[in-house]
Amino acid sequence: MVIINSFKEYESFLGKEIGSSQWHKIDQQQITKFAEATLDFQWIHCDERKAKDEGPFGSTIAHGYLTLSLIPYLWKQIADIQNVKMEVNYGIEKFKFNKPVLVNDEVQLRAKLIAISDLRGITKVVIEANLDIKGQTKTAYTGNVVFLYHFN
Repeated sequence: MVIINSFKEYESFLGKEIGSSQWHKIDQQQITKFAEATLDFQWIHCDERKAKDEGPFGSTIAHGYLTLSLIPYLWKQIADIQNVKMEVNYGIEKFKFNKPVLVNDEVQLRAKLIAISDLRGITKVVIEANLDIKGQTKTAYTGNVVFLYHFN
């Protein structure tokens, strides 16, 4: 994990991979809880028997938005941004889902700083986010997340 205390320290990562999170297993319980929270009960996510017997993947798969929602959790394993008054998830850009995440797959976030700017004292960063699936060459997704930080 890297520790970042200022705009200048953040800027030193421009164009570089900041790091990778630990592996996180997505099990059926997490998929089901996400379905309950979002009211998205599509059978490909929730009906284990039907997904195994009739689905194209041989099992249930995680919701794409479930995998996106893991970004803050996994990001906190990569970077500890300190000395901030406020941190805001500002947006997501250019996301593409490349491969479904099957139940019990393990995923890992890789993060690279691709842009940083000072907006009158607010630091805006654009992080290229890639979600790897253990044992797979193709990522689950790739895209950019945008964070705003107000450093002390």
